[in-house]
Amino acid sequence: MSMAYAKCFDPDGSVHGIPTFPWRMAPDGLATRRQLRARGLRPGGQQVAAQVLRYTRRTGQPRVAYLYRIAAAKPVRPMTSRKWGALALAMLARRTCPKCRLTFGYVIPASLGMCVPCAYPTPSAEDQEFTP
Repeated sequence: MSMAYAKCFDPDGSVHGIPTFPWRMAPDGLATRRQLRARGLRPGGQQVAAQVLRYTRRTGQPRVAYLYRIAAAKPVRPMTSRKWGALALAMLARRTCPKCRLTFGYVIPASLGMCVPCAYPTPSAEDQEFTP
């Protein structure tokens, strides 16, 4: 076992406070939030059961993924019509320019804060001077 794995291997939780395993070496019956979601489950208020650590060479700091018990997980709550409506309004607000109030087929860039035509207006024919 390499030194990076040895730093991450603490199955009884004496060093890190909770059981800790190296990356991809967690025992069966535990899953991350994303893995639970892929199965149609959610943690459901349960405490973190364990963690997975992975040291990176670039920063030297460990990356942490918390694990939850699959047996104690609850099914994901279904979307209601009110939630769908709120989501649709939020997406509409992201596509509406605050300056010209037009709705576009793309999300307004947060870096600009307005639509592209408002951020970079093209000069009109009246604005340009005629030089013979």
